[in-house]
Amino acid sequence: MATGEARKHNAKLAVFLSIVPGLGQMYNRRYIKGSIFLVLTAAFLIVFYDILNIGYWGLFTLGEIPAIDDSRVLLAQGIIALILSAFALTFYIANLIDARNDAKKIQEGFALTNFKDAVRHAWDYAFPYVLTGPGLTLLVFVVIFPLLFMAFLAFTNYTLMNSPPKNLLDWVGFDNFKALLTIPIWRNTFFSVLSWTLIWTFVATTLQIALALYLAVVVNDPRVKMKKLIRTVLILPWAVPSFVTILIFAALFNDNFGAINRDILMPLIDTKIPWLSDPFWARIALISIQTWLGFPFVFALFTGVLQSISSAWYEAADMDGANRLQKFKNITFPHVMFATAPLLIMQYAGNFNNFNIIYLFNEGGPAVKGQNAGGTDILISWVYDLTFESSQFSIAAAISLILGLIVAVFAFFQFRKTSSFKEEGKM
Repeated sequence: MATGEARKHNAKLAVFLSIVPGLGQMYNRRYIKGSIFLVLTAAFLIVFYDILNIGYWGLFTLGEIPAIDDSRVLLAQGIIALILSAFALTFYIANLIDARNDAKKIQEGFALTNFKDAVRHAWDYAFPYVLTGPGLTLLVFVVIFPLLFMAFLAFTNYTLMNSPPKNLLDWVGFDNFKALLTIPIWRNTFFSVLSWTLIWTFVATTLQIALALYLAVVVNDPRVKMKKLIRTVLILPWAVPSFVTILIFAALFNDNFGAINRDILMPLIDTKIPWLSDPFWARIALISIQTWLGFPFVFALFTGVLQSISSAWYEAADMDGANRLQKFKNITFPHVMFATAPLLIMQYAGNFNNFNIIYLFNEGGPAVKGQNAGGTDILISWVYDLTFESSQFSIAAAISLILGLIVAVFAFFQFRKTSSFKEEGKM
């Protein structure tokens, strides 16, 4: 039961005092907790003041004296300042919420716990966060930091001709993105590469999934003998390192000495196909190779799901007079998709950024007139060329940002539509 004095305890005043972290807790008579909050706040300001000061100055100016101020270092320091500020803001908001919650508990007549019980309660509450905290911190600096650096770089004029420390970088707003849409050579190349990337992703991934599903259903048929041997043979391509397979196929498709032209096409139809020198045939070859590389993994997935489907479903369907197509449509396909849809979506996302096969097959070639990307370059391989061959760092960062947004939006909406996502926790 709350006493009259407890009812007068003011939660708004506790929050107001917590503008200075710790004072709100002291108003709630949590003196040790308040002292800890005050000490942590003071320690943060003392230790990180110089980093925050230089970081924000560098982030806004990118340096003032060429050859002395390195814009890249200042940009990195500015991002670190932002990350530290995000941690501090999280702590500050937690301080406000803690002061308000404690004040409300006092108003409602809850007895104050001693320090030992408070520590035990805090440990029980924070235990999962303590375990995941180091990993999350590492994730911030290993993944989030490079992504932020790339994102900021997309809004600068960082090129080979304007590179630090000899020159200072400048903020140019959306100029790099505008260049991709307005300058003819950039626009033509961007839309050509983007369209091929989408076609490549959809066709190559869909083919490998369709082939894997077809083979898995056929091999799973009760009439097929030696299933273990057949499955082992079909999964074998997965056991070979992909770069080895790609290099072997690159040799097989070689225009001059490749076995496909020399030993198959020439004897049969007396003609050669320019697999490496013509963009159309190079793309056909790449899709074929990716289908070969990708189907074993999906086949293994589908096989596992098919073996888990109870035979009672099919027996019930037989009793109802269902034919093979109806059983596949209403039993097999929904079960397979429910269990593997998130992984299949990741197959699409993986092929969207499948740099290895594009680069190892013919380095994105052949060259295309009027474009600064090869005929088989996808966005990620074009970004590689712009970064390491042409030193167009800002444009490459802008394209990477667009590429990341496309993958993130696609994966997010597709995951939300999958049954396994909607029914999470219901099974």
